Amino acid sequence: MSQRLTLSRAAHLLGISRMALQKRIREGELSSFDGMVSVDELQRVWPQLDLEESGSFEKTRAIREDAFARRLRERVLPSQEALAQRLFAQGQELAELQRTLTRYHALFEALQERLAAAPAPGTEELAHLLDEGLAQALAAPAPRADVSALDAMLRVMSAHVTVKPSGHEFFVEGSETLLKAALRAGLTPNYGCGNGLCGLCKARVVAGETRAMAPSDYRFSAAEKAQNHVLMCVCTALSSDLVLEVLEAGAPEDIPEQRIVARLRSVDRLNEDMLRLHLQTPRSNRLRFLAGQRVTLGLPAGVASGADLHAEYPIASCPCDDRNLIFHIPSPARRGTSANSQGDPAQGFAECLEAGMVKAGDELSVWGPWGSFVLDQGSLRSLVFIAIDEGFAPINSLIEHAIAVDAAESITLYWASSRPGGQYLPNQCRAWAAALDEFSYLPLDLAELPAALAANAALAASDIYLAGATQQVEPLAATLRAAGLPSRQLHIEAL
Repeated sequence: MSQRLTLSRAAHLLGISRMALQKRIREGELSSFDGMVSVDELQRVWPQLDLEESGSFEKTRAIREDAFARRLRERVLPSQEALAQRLFAQGQELAELQRTLTRYHALFEALQERLAAAPAPGTEELAHLLDEGLAQALAAPAPRADVSALDAMLRVMSAHVTVKPSGHEFFVEGSETLLKAALRAGLTPNYGCGNGLCGLCKARVVAGETRAMAPSDYRFSAAEKAQNHVLMCVCTALSSDLVLEVLEAGAPEDIPEQRIVARLRSVDRLNEDMLRLHLQTPRSNRLRFLAGQRVTLGLPAGVASGADLHAEYPIASCPCDDRNLIFHIPSPARRGTSANSQGDPAQGFAECLEAGMVKAGDELSVWGPWGSFVLDQGSLRSLVFIAIDEGFAPINSLIEHAIAVDAAESITLYWASSRPGGQYLPNQCRAWAAALDEFSYLPLDLAELPAALAANAALAASDIYLAGATQQVEPLAATLRAAGLPSRQLHIEAL
């Protein structure tokens, strides 16, 4: 019987998204059973898969991380203890398989002896068939592109984690912590300090084994110890397959309001109208938020003529970016000249950044998150993102999160600009389209947007996320509703 793999495992082997694999199943190109796919089926559909090409997954992920403008993570091997544990488990599986084959071989021999001892009409033909079948099975060479062997190798290198009750899955690469791996995969587990003090990231190990990578000052109760609770922020996966019971945030109301202090890493100019602000949170106090949400940023006291200056901005980065928070700040010229910065906090905030009044290493306050412009986690519809001018900031966060969690089998991005060159990150969008199957990017003038949307026949069956200035998004939203788009499929962020 052919070995069966979960869809996440199969996608991991092939270096494609789980949604792309599910699409092939729905179209009848690939057969599955009870959420599993056989290695024989994978070999049939992807005959070109070769062990020498087994780096395709890493190459694809590297392309994706470059596309998101992330810092590439250093690839490390699992710890010696994890390698030994996983190799030992595979050795046990191999030994059991050998015992099973030995029993089957003995059964064949016993059957041959019975046929030889009690000849009857037709038994000679049956005995010959058994001899010939056994000889072919023993002499058959191993396939050059053996998916089972590739899966066995990846099971040693990366642990597969299934989360209950959501059913989400992620992979632990090298010796990274369970929390870091879950965040990298776009999941939203509960957590706080990130260094083993608060206990908010505790999870119950349902199956498999974990190992603590660092000491922790949090003390579990006797009941928690008996139920096999661990802290995700200090533990990594020891076994190749791990099942955890984890509390995850599924809606904005599940995320608490937070006040933290982050340090300025850099301010750089994306084009003449847009600045990029990069903040980094402390290791012990990361910001929990859902992709698409906003926060209030505050400049250090005294920077703006002795006053505390605060302004609200959408987070442009994904929660999977760990401690890094990215914001797209319209420049003062884009917002218009203002004689009184105090009358427009966002104008004053941008002026201070552009004038270099805030330096790398300075502390800014972060308060939030706010807003409900987040992905509908219960929907399996295709995703259509419509960004108008700087409305791309929250859209950027949503797209990175959607890709990280395989949220849809297809993603379409319309980025409309009210002025020439308004798409201030065109290379990133083109990189997404080049690196990811089923991703479409259409840069447009704002006047072209209604006609482009009307030409999309799949729009009515999609979830649409629209972000931009209020005076731009409200007429477009009214047009979409008038065309019959259900309200539950239209999500709006008016900036």
